[in-house]
Amino acid sequence: MEQITSRANALMTHIRKLGGSRSYRQKTGEYVGDGRKLLEEALRWGADLTAVVFVPGTVLPPLPDKVRQVEVPADLMASISPMDTPQGVLFTARRPACTVPSRLDGRRYLVLEGVQDPGNVGTVLRTADAFEADGVILLEGCADLWSPKTLRATMGAAFRRPVWVMTLEELTDLLRTSRLPLLGAALRENTLDACEADLTRAAILIGSEGRGLTETALAACDGTIRIPMSSRCESLNAAVAAAVLLWEGYRRQREEEPGCPT
Repeated sequence: MEQITSRANALMTHIRKLGGSRSYRQKTGEYVGDGRKLLEEALRWGADLTAVVFVPGTVLPPLPDKVRQVEVPADLMASISPMDTPQGVLFTARRPACTVPSRLDGRRYLVLEGVQDPGNVGTVLRTADAFEADGVILLEGCADLWSPKTLRATMGAAFRRPVWVMTLEELTDLLRTSRLPLLGAALRENTLDACEADLTRAAILIGSEGRGLTETALAACDGTIRIPMSSRCESLNAAVAAAVLLWEGYRRQREEEPGCPT
């Protein structure tokens, strides 16, 4: 175990940059996570940890020998933590490879376009994990999966569920090869009620709450779907809409396959 007290220490500077800069995370291939619960999830699902930093008195879970363990005073933890209220322990880890696959072999995927709120992106991934989606795809304009706020919102799902970042062109080519339809959540003349659409085998595309899907994304869709709701309401939060549509696909899959996990 090491002890560090200087804010100018190279590791401390590195952690601050990881917490505050998307470009730095991309350049270094690392990210920072905050909190014991997230650390336990990272360990449980095999995240490639590089360092764990903690305040005195912290009880840590068993760590691999290769992981650097560093104790720092509370004021130093407050200066490097990406959160307003530090939980007394944080960790750094290497980002997993997210190479665009040549084919999608699953049945149900969730695609986000322009969803910029880290909490929404993290919640969507957590929901996709809960309802057994086979993966999440982030298009342009989405919050960084590996930002501290997004990562915390996933509640560990980022370590369990595959996530790919790609362009719309890459997505359409991939879905064509995989023979999966792309269904956009939007209102158009031929929009289907979500209760009538087949959501058991599809990629479901959701845009930002404020702007919805771009015309370019809509043009790439094989169809559009809407969630039936009160006429008093125009739309739902992106994360809520994702939850409703993912649940509908999961519910139908359970009805079709008695062995589907519950």
